[in-house]
Amino acid sequence: MTRSWLVTGSSRGFGRALCEAILDAGDNLLATARDPGQLAGLGDSRSGRLRTAALDVTDEDQARDAVALAIAEFGALDILVNNAGYGDIGSVEDTSLASYRHQIETNLFGTIIMTKAVIPHMRERRQGHIVQFSSVGGRRGAPGRSAYSAAKWGIEGFSEVLAGEMALVGVRVTIVEPGGFRTDFAGPSTTIETGRPDYDAVVGAAARMQRAYDGNQPGDPRKGAQAVLEIVNADAPPLRLPLGKEAVAAIEASDRARLDELERWRELSCSTDFAA
Repeated sequence: MTRSWLVTGSSRGFGRALCEAILDAGDNLLATARDPGQLAGLGDSRSGRLRTAALDVTDEDQARDAVALAIAEFGALDILVNNAGYGDIGSVEDTSLASYRHQIETNLFGTIIMTKAVIPHMRERRQGHIVQFSSVGGRRGAPGRSAYSAAKWGIEGFSEVLAGEMALVGVRVTIVEPGGFRTDFAGPSTTIETGRPDYDAVVGAAARMQRAYDGNQPGDPRKGAQAVLEIVNADAPPLRLPLGKEAVAAIEASDRARLDELERWRELSCSTDFAA
């Protein structure tokens, strides 16, 4: 069965790899980017049907127009992938409020805006799948990435609530949590500020690691894209899907530490209820 997709942030990186996999599978795709000229060549020699559109995910009118275009072009929209986003590096103290607002607006509000634009269509059809790109940084705070982590943690909470509501109308929700993948996320897409020496042990270290990491990330975007195709084909897709050994190990360690802390402070936590 041919499905119809809308993918945000389609011009490069994970988004581009996913769009290629979708078209290679013979599905319909509305690929979007702020500059659709960057999508040139995406559909070359691929069997799926491609339409492209300009889309700034923070623009509510453009979001509604993109959803309407996909429905008009393909008859229905089966899968929305909220992939667009970016993350800069800098300390909490040195990251400007303007930078916080822009990163959270793009990563979190962009996801919310696109999701709300597609819900009425999927609710009326009683089917669909919303795939939200979070990050391993949406499960554990990443020093030097406070704005990015704040946005991704927001996506996690928003999407968990969304999943509970959408289950009532037959719509699935999956949160994808990649670790390091070999895209340009660690390159031109990222502003890296080493910051003041006071925070060098964590922020400076993150900046240095990021520069060394670019082009050496363990994750293969093509394999990650195939994993996304697999979950949308699954009878019971997961709510959360970490991608990459690195992500699995980091999330596992973080969850264990959180449970250990919960147990250490259980007595104090439970002592705050009214006496029975």
